[in-house]
Amino acid sequence: MTLDATSSIEHFNNWPNDTGFEILHEEREPVELTVSGCIPSYVSGTLYRTGPGGTTFAIDHWFDGFSQNHRFQIIQTGSSARVMYNSRRSIDPLIENIRRTGNMAGFSFGQKRDPCTSFFKKVMSVFVPDPPRPQEQVNICVTLSINPPGLSSPQTAENQKIHGRHASGIHTLLVKTDAFIMRHIDPETLEPRGVVSQKTLHPKLTGILSAAHAKSDPVTGDVYNYNLALGRNPTYRVFRVSAATGQTEILATITDAPGAYLHSSLITESHFILCVWSGRYAGGGLKILWEKNFLDAISPFDPNQKALWYVIDRKQGKGVEPSPTDPLHTDIVADLSIYKNLDVLKRFYYNNIKSSSPASLDYAGDRRRSCDVFFRRWRLPSVNAANPRKPQEAFREAVTVHTAKHDRSCELPVINPRFLTKPSRYIYGACDRDLSTFFDGLVKYDMETQTAAYFSVHGHSPGEAIFVPNPNGTAEDDGVLLSVVLDGFTEKSYLLVLDAKTMKEVGRANMDCVVGFGFHGVYQSRAVEGPSTDI
Repeated sequence: MTLDATSSIEHFNNWPNDTGFEILHEEREPVELTVSGCIPSYVSGTLYRTGPGGTTFAIDHWFDGFSQNHRFQIIQTGSSARVMYNSRRSIDPLIENIRRTGNMAGFSFGQKRDPCTSFFKKVMSVFVPDPPRPQEQVNICVTLSINPPGLSSPQTAENQKIHGRHASGIHTLLVKTDAFIMRHIDPETLEPRGVVSQKTLHPKLTGILSAAHAKSDPVTGDVYNYNLALGRNPTYRVFRVSAATGQTEILATITDAPGAYLHSSLITESHFILCVWSGRYAGGGLKILWEKNFLDAISPFDPNQKALWYVIDRKQGKGVEPSPTDPLHTDIVADLSIYKNLDVLKRFYYNNIKSSSPASLDYAGDRRRSCDVFFRRWRLPSVNAANPRKPQEAFREAVTVHTAKHDRSCELPVINPRFLTKPSRYIYGACDRDLSTFFDGLVKYDMETQTAAYFSVHGHSPGEAIFVPNPNGTAEDDGVLLSVVLDGFTEKSYLLVLDAKTMKEVGRANMDCVVGFGFHGVYQSRAVEGPSTDI
């Protein structure tokens, strides 16, 4: 470690990032930010971000931080742009309950429990589960959806009556997590408006788990996801919500796959795909009741355990493909960020990612290699229809096409949304090149030339990049990236605008506060109404 230039606290590689994990500030009334450079005229709309805020109560894992939502409204005025910002926590009742009781009862992702809890009490908790938290205390802060089909805001009719349609065209804003529940948020004030479950969409969606990243058809707006019911025989139900009718249809029911932590999924022009990897829950999920968190309930990593790819037809209603008599004729290309094992989930404890924490040295330099991310492209080969009587022809190995080097790979990968379900060349994301204890830049990776271009400033830690395409552009990389960046030295954040072609800064909106390191965001152009693209 070396000394931070502005304090006596030591930070790894003089790259301070602690303040990005210690947020207690809200900006409930919109404030105008100071814009420098040039934000292109077509970037007029609203960027939402969600992720952990802060509290004086000790939270162990980044994924368990208390939810806070952020809104950046970009307004074009002639030849210049204005940016307004506001933020709000969404679970004040939970924080107040913790202050009153001194504990955080209920389930979490990775929160450590009191080591003094007796064995007998643990055993009893398995047979007499804790009562569920009240809805207003449920922590939800991973992804966002704008105007999703089938889940209109309960306040929509009232808002339209009193205020008229939101000028942004956004009438429903949902915050989601890796579960079957979602929270409605007011799209302007960010005030929480109630919790809804997937059972609202279809009575058979009774499982407690789902993907935080649903997938949308970029043409129809239909939304696809899975619902997972844990137990001795885990059951995945893959479903579609029609943008045209708001109705939900079960496309496939999978009962021969282990229950696993599936944060996301994939979509092609004709298929929805689940990759059931090695993050499998022990005992069909029963261990969650024992551990009270999901991370410790995941079975130890087995490097010999192969991932299972489930390809579900979403156009002809054929369910899981292929079958021996109805083979899959088209190769599928899948791009994913991968890790060697599950160590990265343990790395995301706050003590391991804060720059001033001595424990972060266990995940620095050569000692962090087990947490390195790699970007990989697979090809799922089509099935040979020549021998339809042989069931084994229906099962093929996914072929590795290319794996990017670690320093050119990324987390939170995104592409130009116009190229969803189409062949794409450029991948953008947050890179981790061992320069800090967290993300240390943004990268553009060219899958064709296998080269990378970066945005990186020492001491500046970026969040997820959101691609905003140029409406008049034709090239895949014609557009800008929006990312919220922490300047660790000034302890202030800024909204960064990058040229997606050159990875050079074209503008920014400076803030007088810190935006906490969040997970994901969503952008809605002022020129676009209707559902956003879920990713």
